[in-house]
Amino acid sequence: MNICVFCSAADLDDRYVTPARQFAELIGKGGHALVWGGSDTGLMKVMADGVRGAGGRLIGVSVEFLAHKAYEGADEMVVTKDLAERKAQLLARADAIVIMVGGTGTLDEATEILELRKHGMTDKPVVLLNTAGFYDGLKEQFLRMEAEGFLPLPLTDLVFFAEDGVGALAYLEEKAGVQG
Repeated sequence: MNICVFCSAADLDDRYVTPARQFAELIGKGGHALVWGGSDTGLMKVMADGVRGAGGRLIGVSVEFLAHKAYEGADEMVVTKDLAERKAQLLARADAIVIMVGGTGTLDEATEILELRKHGMTDKPVVLLNTAGFYDGLKEQFLRMEAEGFLPLPLTDLVFFAEDGVGALAYLEEKAGVQG
């Protein structure tokens, strides 16, 4: 499976780095490829190093203004002209999407894929990896949107909330029919 991971390029606390490294190793050991923003910084680097170290493939999609921060040694690296094209390339190359901790860029990517799912424009599974309760508030907001009629389909049809990488990958492999 090509698993697209949206995550931060910032250097973060160990409570986020350690679970990210563990998840990356699971992806690599599972024979999957990481499709990611291509950066050699922060959680993006942690994910790439972990997947690579566990034998997985790396498919990076950077953007011109960040190309100087691109990860060296990716199996494939695409450089797009802008962020919109980058998102489109990330989604096109992915079989599944995992949203990890991140800032406004990650939130932008998350809402775009959920909007595409909501409108039936993709059926790729989406996991929101809620490391250290990072997305508890967002989950509460989504539940309120669902309860008050803002979502045309059940929240569970849009996104799966996982508390750890094991749960995230198990869900994705089940959706893809991968035998564990």
